Amino acid sequence: MIRILVDAASDYQLEEIKEKNMELVPIKITIGDDEYVEGVNLERNQFYNILAENQEFPKTSQPSPQEFVEIFKDVKEKGDEIICILLSSALSGTCQSAVLAKSMVDYEKIYIIDSLTATVCIKVLADYAKKMAEENKSAQDIVKEIECLKSHVKCIAAIDTLEYLYKGGRLSKAAAAVGEAVNIKPIITLTDAGEVGIVKKCIGKKQAIMQIRKLLQDMEIDKDFPIYSIYSYGTENSEKLEEKLEKEGYKFANRLQIGPTIGTHIGPEAFGIIFVTKR
Repeated sequence: MIRILVDAASDYQLEEIKEKNMELVPIKITIGDDEYVEGVNLERNQFYNILAENQEFPKTSQPSPQEFVEIFKDVKEKGDEIICILLSSALSGTCQSAVLAKSMVDYEKIYIIDSLTATVCIKVLADYAKKMAEENKSAQDIVKEIECLKSHVKCIAAIDTLEYLYKGGRLSKAAAAVGEAVNIKPIITLTDAGEVGIVKKCIGKKQAIMQIRKLLQDMEIDKDFPIYSIYSYGTENSEKLEEKLEKEGYKFANRLQIGPTIGTHIGPEAFGIIFVTKR
């Protein structure tokens, strides 16, 4: 049996993980003296409310090797295979924990993929891996295909406020202040190196939506894969983006919420699109 494992940065809902019989490794979030685990003692909208009300910036803790070891031991005992599709190594040490856990368990049928991406992009990869497993593809073939596909899964999103980029140390206080004063809405993406990159700085939401539309026009989308609308907290911006894009022929499979791991850095009212380009 081939099992698929993701971490919480994939932004699956726990119900979907259970329905698809997938494995999930949690990522803990600390705000002040309180520690949270999404789906256990923290819901997504609750997180964004805490984020807005609390002066302390949340800290995320990568999963420990032991959390992977427990799953890997079960895989080894049952003679299964497991493919782990994990948060970009440029954003977290999650992959490193998994690699260390594999060496501790000493079992070759554990495959670890550094997705070089985050949030719903990981879900796109994991869903496709699950589909191939159900089609009786070998683990090696699935890993090869996901490694090839991962650079084609794209995310383009607009950030509504610069406050959290500043709090997270990704923007200076002066730059954040100037940006907020002139209503700058950065367009971000996940680079080929697995980092968050700013593509464009727009003035206001209307220009941000127009810029996302323009960026999409330069890309050839693979219609064999779903297109997702994404948002952090509050769907008004996503609804406006969807309305504009649907008039141009884009069809959305779903609107999905970004969880705390990435939401910590982008804050509420962020919105965007996730899709796959042709190879």
